Amino acid sequence: MQHEITKSAPLLNEKGYLREPGYAKSMLPVYDRKAIKASGWRIKEWDYYYIGNSHFGVALTIADNSYMGLDSISLLNFDEPWEHTSSSISWMTFGKVGFPSTSSKGNVCHGGKNHKISFTIEENNRHLEFYMKSFYKGKSIEGMIDLADPGGESMVIATPFPEKPDHFYFNQKINCMPAKGRIHFDGRDYIFDTADSFAVLDWGRGVWTYKNTWYWGSASGLVNDIPFGFNIGYGFGDTSAATENMLFYNHKAHKLDQVTFHIPVKAKQYKSKGSCCTGSNIVVDTADMTEDYLSPWRFTSNDGRFEMDFLPIIDRHADTDVKLIRSNQHQVFGQFSGSAILDDGTVIEIKDFIGFAEKVYNKW
Repeated sequence: MQHEITKSAPLLNEKGYLREPGYAKSMLPVYDRKAIKASGWRIKEWDYYYIGNSHFGVALTIADNSYMGLDSISLLNFDEPWEHTSSSISWMTFGKVGFPSTSSKGNVCHGGKNHKISFTIEENNRHLEFYMKSFYKGKSIEGMIDLADPGGESMVIATPFPEKPDHFYFNQKINCMPAKGRIHFDGRDYIFDTADSFAVLDWGRGVWTYKNTWYWGSASGLVNDIPFGFNIGYGFGDTSAATENMLFYNHKAHKLDQVTFHIPVKAKQYKSKGSCCTGSNIVVDTADMTEDYLSPWRFTSNDGRFEMDFLPIIDRHADTDVKLIRSNQHQVFGQFSGSAILDDGTVIEIKDFIGFAEKVYNKW
């Protein structure tokens, strides 16, 4: 049973626990960083935008994880294919980045000597501006993008961590925002036009447990000239009250129940040490299997309302391991093909619909 939050109220109670776990279709829970009772070391706040079309995309991140801040820019070219991500880390930020408490107003800007990223909200427009010197092979990148806020419904989730009652995941995803702008890198202009380019905002606030593995997928575009997108995922905490799986059609939200990511696996490759084995019966233990992110995936749902094949193009993989802190990310961009069913039974068929799906393991 999916519990829908229908009234605005403070996100946390006087103990710093989630007042009402569940999902909403707009930003009804009211977030206040000062209401958090858990250790300040565990607070995570971020704004992440992905903007793309069928040929290229860009991802922009500003994050404040309390003990460290992260500014990141990714550029992806699906035609070649090619991608590069460059990030800058700052230490002991503890909220000093200054994230707003709501996604509907307030600005955030962060940078350093060689980079700057800013997200500004003006009425129904989100203005993104960024530059980074020596983004890749000594070459700089810069860009300015405007996103039209369509003003429709979105995915909002308030999820507890049962083993830590003062921990929580609070998140909003806004899909299908038309994008217009320009990126300049390596002598080339990448032009976004509202006719074929769309953005998603991943707006996150919360207090997280130390170890997590999450799955997230998203896509935005047009189906028969009507905006269509989806948000799918799990692993963010206790989803017994609600999942964050949702379809968006003409900026109206349609709630899904459970969606499962089927990531293909393959046998691990080991270097030979000079010996060999023969025989026709070779058994591979499951411990010797690893995920094969660039082979075709599948997505299924318990109610049959989200059934997709996924053909990967790029695996944006980064594994940062400094022992106590680790982030192993596989954000895979590719083409979705299949069907999604709206609340009224309407079947939406898509083919070669560009989006991404990811698996991320964090110790943070």
